[in-house]
Amino acid sequence: MLRNPRLVLGALALSSSLFAAPLYAQTLNIGVMGELASFDISQVSGGTWESDVLMDVYEGLVKEDAESNEVPGMAASWDVSEDGTEYTFHLRDDAKWSDGEPVTAEDFVFGWQHLLDPKSASKYAYLLYPVKNAEAVNTGKQPLDALGIKAVDDKTLKVTLNQPTPYFIQLLSHYTTYPVPEHVVDKYGKDWVSMDHIVTNGAFKPVEWVSQSRITAVKNPQYYDADQVALDKINYYTTEDRNAGISRFRAGEFDVLREYPSDRYQWLKDNLPDATHMSPFLGTYYYVLNQREGHPTADARVREALNLAVRRNVLSKQIMASTFLPGYSLVPPGTNHYQTQAMDIKGQPIDERMKQAKQLMKEAGYGPDHPLTLKLRYNTADEHKKIAVALAAMWKPLGVNVQMTNAEATVHYQTIAEGDFDVARAGWVADYNDAENFLTLLHTGVGNNYGAYSNPDYDKLLDQAATTLDLDKREQLLEQAESMAMNDYALVPLLYYVTRNLVNPKLEGWQDNVEDDHPSRWVSIKQ
Repeated sequence: MLRNPRLVLGALALSSSLFAAPLYAQTLNIGVMGELASFDISQVSGGTWESDVLMDVYEGLVKEDAESNEVPGMAASWDVSEDGTEYTFHLRDDAKWSDGEPVTAEDFVFGWQHLLDPKSASKYAYLLYPVKNAEAVNTGKQPLDALGIKAVDDKTLKVTLNQPTPYFIQLLSHYTTYPVPEHVVDKYGKDWVSMDHIVTNGAFKPVEWVSQSRITAVKNPQYYDADQVALDKINYYTTEDRNAGISRFRAGEFDVLREYPSDRYQWLKDNLPDATHMSPFLGTYYYVLNQREGHPTADARVREALNLAVRRNVLSKQIMASTFLPGYSLVPPGTNHYQTQAMDIKGQPIDERMKQAKQLMKEAGYGPDHPLTLKLRYNTADEHKKIAVALAAMWKPLGVNVQMTNAEATVHYQTIAEGDFDVARAGWVADYNDAENFLTLLHTGVGNNYGAYSNPDYDKLLDQAATTLDLDKREQLLEQAESMAMNDYALVPLLYYVTRNLVNPKLEGWQDNVEDDHPSRWVSIKQ
């Protein structure tokens, strides 16, 4: 196991300071909230902790600056056709993989085809559906080469869309659109992502992976902007125990902790005011309701009753110490060009809601004399457990008994994707600032539609919105779709996220932003 030597002086100073000296002048140590599924983009589960790593080691046509704005990445520039359906990207002449080979337009073609290949079974493939024929390719109805992406030459890439897509450039900073080194895959096959073979095109390159412990990446000298990258090394530590993460942060082992428990906020703010960050965030914390045949939550009456009994203000203020906001919709407030469509139950007195919920459960055949047992799954974290316990208590008066099962994040999401649950914890953070990114989670057949919700009218509205050029009319269609799903009780929205990070005050270049993305490319450590 690689270690950075501590200076004796720095070790002695630890006892008199809340923030220890860095392990090495330009080594960044980050506590991330889960285990990366794979460096193969097609196999990523969609966790924010995965994005923390992937945005550092890969780069798409577009990248994000410190404030989460899109700026040129592998593409130095691009042209857009008058009708908004054709993009021509001009790649940087000095874009290289970490082995020195040039990044070519064909690497993007190969990467996008790999993601959409039905054999990859990528849950995130749908994000590329705006590209011409992407859905048909992903479902096996058309061959890979039918995809609307072509390499005109080594440094020119042409992408054709089904229709104008307002958020397309924003989408290109997401890891689903990253290139894949075809020359390495050709040589090593599926083993191309092993630490012995992997090459990447971002500011950093992974060099070591200790499962359930740490990933280490070092500065990529082949990166076109390497001279402007301050950090020499990054360690990403898997840290699902948030309280343990706080201890490691205070001990100087971490420079950044990507999430702290909500109930520690006030103590942290009082004791580490310069390090404790909290800011608005485009994210929703919700429970999935399994609507596959044979599950009690396939009954709309049960889904409505469960929603009616949730006291979201209690979750927000008492359970989460006001580090979340009460949530009544899938799309969070503040989403660009959109008005959130809350459930009709918002504002109803709890006594009325409980009376209505008990009646619905009775109609569905359940109650104190005929209890309903629900299998609830959540990914391991103290606050997820607290919320699960609180909801079990809120549902108890309805004659609902909850059996709780927890697992680490990667296993949890793999399990619920297979449908082995009745109710399951989930969360969604915007991949790009557009309501469509949230609403697609309920479209029939989408990989992250864990509850298998399916409503043809809902799908039709989303499909119409995707072909609507007028932004106001598009907004109306999306709002109508969300209202339909919320009043169909497709899921249980619970809370809206805020960002919660601990950040060493010695870091420069870290900027709070609504997407909570923080590429290490922009970070440095004050000496």
